[in-house]
Amino acid sequence: MKLDETKSSKLALPPSSMQWWRDAKFGMFLHWGLYSILGRGEWAMWNERIPMREYRKLANQFNPQKFDPRAWAETARAAGMKYMVLTAKHHDGFCLFDSQVSDFTSAKSAARRDLVGEYVQACREAGLGVGLYYSPLDWRYPGFFFPDLYRESAEEMKQQTYDQVRELLSNYGKIDVFWFDGGEDDWLGFGGIEFVDGQWRSRDTRWPQQKHYPGKPFWEGDKLVAMMRSLQPDVVINNRSGWTGDFITPERKVGEFNTQRAWETCDCLADSWGYIPNSRMRSLRNILHLLIQVITGDGNLLLNVGPTADGEIEPRQVDRLAQVGRWLQEYGHTLYGTRGGPFETQPWGGFTHKGNRIYAHIIDWPEDTITIPAMPQRVLRVRSLTSNEVILEKPNGELKLRVPDADRQAIDTIIELELDAEL
Repeated sequence: MKLDETKSSKLALPPSSMQWWRDAKFGMFLHWGLYSILGRGEWAMWNERIPMREYRKLANQFNPQKFDPRAWAETARAAGMKYMVLTAKHHDGFCLFDSQVSDFTSAKSAARRDLVGEYVQACREAGLGVGLYYSPLDWRYPGFFFPDLYRESAEEMKQQTYDQVRELLSNYGKIDVFWFDGGEDDWLGFGGIEFVDGQWRSRDTRWPQQKHYPGKPFWEGDKLVAMMRSLQPDVVINNRSGWTGDFITPERKVGEFNTQRAWETCDCLADSWGYIPNSRMRSLRNILHLLIQVITGDGNLLLNVGPTADGEIEPRQVDRLAQVGRWLQEYGHTLYGTRGGPFETQPWGGFTHKGNRIYAHIIDWPEDTITIPAMPQRVLRVRSLTSNEVILEKPNGELKLRVPDADRQAIDTIIELELDAEL
């Protein structure tokens, strides 16, 4: 549905309130809930058509004895991550917090714990930004699938969203990031199931959809975010509530180079958002290439882990994240607190910049030289941070950089350019 752009822009945070998030660059996403017991991913209820009555019984088993949010936070810190985002409620409707408008919660089932509360405290103690994920979408409500046919059910789902978002922003102190998923009107009925010409059919199989939800505006994202701003004026909010968002969220892909609109790629360390045992895990090189591609495009990376039903992050994933952190300890100054650019990303990698320095991050060498586009500033010095030698060439006035084959790094060859003035 078309939003009131003037009203939406007034709800957006000013650049100064977004600066900490832009500087942070790297966060941990955590998908955790009843689906972790099944170990078949966070969409198991939907994909396997598990009856709601049967799925609900999992709450009687969800009692994570090994849940230690301080260990989670330490894993994030060791990886060089600066903020965390936990699924307070996913599409199955189960809440990891003590909600007064639902009895389908960790506080009112086997665990008897407000897991969000414990997580928030651990994040703060570790000096990490506190983020919460919330899905307005709820598979337990027929009104999600058929919002016109079951309007009363749909309105109950909507009211639950407003009430629970208010709870999350009222009961846990300062929240730094609020991450919606599935809250746009076009998501209703998973893209819309319509009865047309005597048969049910999908409104539009493309995504993002070109044919939009035709009914009365439902989620009213502007209204929801206005309430959130009244409770926590500085919380950074994404774009999946029906509001335009402080940042956009390309999923499982690197976003396009964009220095005008804040963005964050979300992706997985292993093959799934929710826990699946023995799932294939990214290599160190793959993770760092993803991180570099995102940051040189002027985005953030939110990298997901799916803890086990007992509340542990797999040791192999903890180890892999620690490897990422060790690399960032040495080279993170070329990423944290920078902006992507000033030149667009290239097949070989891209640039970051801060003050009067530009960092070329070369993750592939399709050619022997890297060309630095012309700019008003004069280059005072060029040095490689990862190799012994960098060779400068200036054919036709262009600045070209070359590193001997033996000095090229498999993960990232980093070349620093010092300029005579800030960009």
